Amino acid sequence: MSSPTIKLEHVTKRFGKVTAVNDVSFEVEKGELFALLGPNGAGKSTTIKMLTTLLKPTEGKLTLASHDVMKAQDKARKSFGIVFQDPSVDTEMTAYENMELHAALYSIKGNETKNRIRTLLEMVELWDRRDTLVKNYSGGMKRRLEIARGLLHHPHVLFLDEPTLGLDTQTRNLLWQYVRDMSREEGMTVFFTTHYLEEAEMVADRIGIIDHGKLIALGTSKELTKLTGTKTLEQAYLELTGKTVRDEAADPHEAWAARHRSRMMR
Repeated sequence: MSSPTIKLEHVTKRFGKVTAVNDVSFEVEKGELFALLGPNGAGKSTTIKMLTTLLKPTEGKLTLASHDVMKAQDKARKSFGIVFQDPSVDTEMTAYENMELHAALYSIKGNETKNRIRTLLEMVELWDRRDTLVKNYSGGMKRRLEIARGLLHHPHVLFLDEPTLGLDTQTRNLLWQYVRDMSREEGMTVFFTTHYLEEAEMVADRIGIIDHGKLIALGTSKELTKLTGTKTLEQAYLELTGKTVRDEAADPHEAWAARHRSRMMR
C-alpha cells in the first residue's frame, strides 16, 4: 500500500499564548481532492502555512510527498504548487513572463518550458493574452494565471487557499474543471480551503472540518451529513461549528508577528 501524499501527526502550532492548531492528525491520499473547512480563525491557513514550510510547527510532524516538511524543506517545496488567498502574480509583467520566471525558479529549461507554458495557458484560456500585462487582467484571469503557474512544475500536491473568493460562478466552475482534469491526468493531490460549502460538496472527495484549532470531523460529504443527521453539507457544517456569527478573525501568525515587531521597536 502506498504512503499518503500528505500526513499530519499530532501537529500543534502556538503563537505566544494562542493555540492556532491543536493536536491535529489526518492523512490525504495521492490523487485525492481534499477540502479543509472551518470558520474564520479556525486554523485553516495556519495548517497550509505549516505544510508549505512557511511556518514551523510547535509540536508534531508533517510529511509531504514522503518528505519531512521540516527536515527536507527544499524537497518538500519542489513537490507542491500553491495558489494563495491573496493575488501573488507580478502585475507589471505579462502572463508569459510570469510563467517564465516560475519555470526558472524550478529549473525547468529549454523546449520543455515553452511547451509546458503554452499547454497550461491554453488550458486556462489565456494563451491569446499571454503578452498582455497582468495589471490589465480581470480578477478571474489573474486567478486562472495563478492556477497555471502553480501547475507548471508538475507538482505532487496543489494547495489552494480560498482560490475562488470573489469570482463569478462561471469562472469558479472553469477553475475547478481545470484542477480536476489535472488531478486525474497527473495523479495530483489537491488540498484546498473554501467558504463556499456547495463548492466543497461538489469538488472534494473528503472533507475535514476544523474549529478552534481542533479537527472535529473528517469524511465524505455523505458521511458528515449522516454523522450529524442532516441533509446537506451546509447543515452538517452548521451543526458541527454552530450558527453563531464569527467575527472576522485576524490571522494569528500576522497578529503575533505584529506584536513581536512592536516589542522590537520599543
